[in-house]
Amino acid sequence: MTGGNPDIMAWVGREKNATETLSLFPAKALANLLDRASEPRLGDPLPPGWQWLYFLDTPTPERTGADGHPLRGDFLPPITLERRMWASGTFTLTGSLVIGEPAERTSRIASIKPRDGDNGPLIFVVVEHRISQGGALRISEEQTLVYRAMPAAPLALDPPQPASASMWVRQSSIDPVTLFKYSALTFNGHRIHYDRTYATTVEHYPGLVVQGPLLATLLLDLLARERPREAVKTFSFRATAPSFDADRLTLHGDLESDGATLWTHNGRGVGMTAQARFGDGSPS
Repeated sequence: MTGGNPDIMAWVGREKNATETLSLFPAKALANLLDRASEPRLGDPLPPGWQWLYFLDTPTPERTGADGHPLRGDFLPPITLERRMWASGTFTLTGSLVIGEPAERTSRIASIKPRDGDNGPLIFVVVEHRISQGGALRISEEQTLVYRAMPAAPLALDPPQPASASMWVRQSSIDPVTLFKYSALTFNGHRIHYDRTYATTVEHYPGLVVQGPLLATLLLDLLARERPREAVKTFSFRATAPSFDADRLTLHGDLESDGATLWTHNGRGVGMTAQARFGDGSPS
């Protein structure tokens, strides 16, 4: 039995397909949320990481769980461990998605791996996505979700650590409004990002939790501001500790020979690490 479900391994290999026109509004709204100098237009290439604004799950109220996520058992396996987090991800660009054009995404459950953690059992689910446009593959992506049991009391936070020296440092404004707007843009109903009572009394966090994809997007935005002429070919990130709306969040980065190392610091320690690799010019 795995996480109370003896049959979840049957979900490995499950696929689903979706088609969507990459409309302008989500990209325009995210650009303004990030305080970009200019708004995107129809026909512009979609920046890396902004594919998370599209192909969203939109469950009905009856198909929405108590935590705000879609009920499990359709595409994602019916794991009974209550907590769910986006633990890590990686994607490779073989071409640019174009705003305003239709695109197709094929998603597949690549693996389901139970493990024993320091605070109880864990289940890692790896989801693969392939996004195409105009008949050509544009993005290959892998997302790792982790499930764990709900704690009965708050877990200890990491002790304070100084932020490491870095080439780039930027203070990030993270507040409940920012978290709510990003959740709205990604149709993310998980209540830990906007419902403080639920986040603190049910999941026992000290505050509202900053979305992992938002942290990754902020790191990509830092890179775009510091190296605007570089084209990101691959990007990978891993969450190491949660960050909250009351944290003093800073974004950091160091340039490397063929890319950059990036990370966030939440005032206690590193919350997310990331690696970007550059391609030879903009993807076509």
